[in-house]
Amino acid sequence: MSQQTESTSVAGASEPLSKGEIFDVLHNERRRYVLQYLREHGGPVELGDLTSEVAAMEYDCCCDDVSSAQRKRVYTTLQQTHLPRMAEASIVEYDADNGLVSTTPQTEELTVYLEVVPSGEFPWREYYLSLGAVSLAVVVVLWVGVYPFTLIPPLVWATVMAVLLTISALYHTFLGREMTLTEFANARDEQDGE
Repeated sequence: MSQQTESTSVAGASEPLSKGEIFDVLHNERRRYVLQYLREHGGPVELGDLTSEVAAMEYDCCCDDVSSAQRKRVYTTLQQTHLPRMAEASIVEYDADNGLVSTTPQTEELTVYLEVVPSGEFPWREYYLSLGAVSLAVVVVLWVGVYPFTLIPPLVWATVMAVLLTISALYHTFLGREMTLTEFANARDEQDGE
């Protein structure tokens, strides 16, 4: 597939970015942290504040615990490499003279690429794939007529698989809704604390 046919159209962008360009920009963790912060807090944001937040995410601590050496490393790479590259791709607006970083129409569009399974979260795609594979295996075993499986009527097997799928989907839906409500509550608490 050519770069042209594989491009992602983004509202307000002068030229759409290809998927290759998007992943090239986003393959770096610091750039993803920049997008994550801008997604949560909007913009414009001063480079110094953005640096503190990105360093805190990177070193998994609060902003007050980031050392000056850590902050300087992040600041230097953001200023010299990452923000200019992101601005060149129109993913953010970066005013180097004033040290301000702002969102663009593409910023929000690209956050869909940040929706990955965080470490420690249950891998639902793999679970559903496994459930589907087990269901298919049971159907094949019943179709062939393998002995101990034929003791249970096919309708009971179908009911068990349907119940498992429904319970899994309900739990997954509830978990997703709970996470959304928790994120909303955390954002509201942060706003109240300001």
